[in-house]
Amino acid sequence: MLRPLLPPQARRVLDLARRDRAAATRALAELSLDAQVALVCETPLARRAELLALASEPEAVIPRLPEAELCFTLKAAGLADSAWILAQASPEQLVACVDLDAWRAGRPDRAALGAWLEALAEAGDEALLLGVRALDPELLVLLLRSRLEVEMRPSGDDGWQPPEGAHTLEGQFYLLPLQPGDDLAAVLRMLQVLLTQDYWTYFRLLQGVIHELELDCEEFALRWRSGRLEDLGFPPWEEALAIYGTLRPAERAQVPEEARALEVEPWRLPVWIPQLPLETGSPHSVFRAIAALSEEERRAAFYALVGLANKVAVADGFELSDAESSPRAIEKAARFASLGLDFVAGERGLAPAEVMRRVPLQRLFSVGANLDPAAAKPPLREAAG
Repeated sequence: MLRPLLPPQARRVLDLARRDRAAATRALAELSLDAQVALVCETPLARRAELLALASEPEAVIPRLPEAELCFTLKAAGLADSAWILAQASPEQLVACVDLDAWRAGRPDRAALGAWLEALAEAGDEALLLGVRALDPELLVLLLRSRLEVEMRPSGDDGWQPPEGAHTLEGQFYLLPLQPGDDLAAVLRMLQVLLTQDYWTYFRLLQGVIHELELDCEEFALRWRSGRLEDLGFPPWEEALAIYGTLRPAERAQVPEEARALEVEPWRLPVWIPQLPLETGSPHSVFRAIAALSEEERRAAFYALVGLANKVAVADGFELSDAESSPRAIEKAARFASLGLDFVAGERGLAPAEVMRRVPLQRLFSVGANLDPAAAKPPLREAAG
């Protein structure tokens, strides 16, 4: 499940761009939109921005990228240099990128939030406004509180004086940097855009900085983020940790009578995985067993494997915005599910493919983790980021 080398078609387009950029753009445009998206996602991260820059309609290609793949692409190119890509992203993609990248151990990372805001500010006022409206207001309040002290001019108090060095955009709210010398250009740009185009959000955010409790903001922001990540297949940390639950020895080889383990509904994947895992030569028996299933069963097993890998990533605290988190999680999921599969198949005298039809893949992982708990044990931490 490792990411591929530069696809031949991408190599041809990028090589052609060195000689004739217009011809490279035409060659890329000859592909269907789906084919262009696939080509970008199958291209190594270091070359994706270069390929996207050749797209004749980046505004059509970029919103079609899976959320995590866009996040990987932006981070590989550097947020500071990726404003032109971010400008074409959908609000849903932006929110997903922030959900994946701007949290650490279950808490918002203010520095990472600031980096995304700066990239949005560079992307232009329209992208900035769309992005700010899409993000949870609690996150924005937390970001502002980490950078600013805000005071509101009292009504009817003609003798009131603003704090020394404070800045105001409209004579009502006065802003003072918490750290002397802090560059507030992106923050002020966001507030200026909101002041002129969405005053209610502007007013609400600055009132939030003054009055909202930080713990309340974190709690609500985490709640909204958790729900969205569940939609992308990433469960809450406590739920994900259940894959490491203890099984008594007598329970480990249990096999249901009915073959219903592969009744798995597909969902929208946040990462690009171009084909079903049919690795007959893999050292992991779970892949060999999948290859022996019918096409419909393989597809269900594929989604079950990705769902299991997502739980591994969350339970083990992988950085979800790291492009290597998916391959690492799939590798670990396959390793311990294979250990459990081999054990159950041997104990019950069943073919591995039959075991997969009857025992959920998550259960097989738990069996494998119980057989070798020292190797399977996830790192100790409060929650995944």
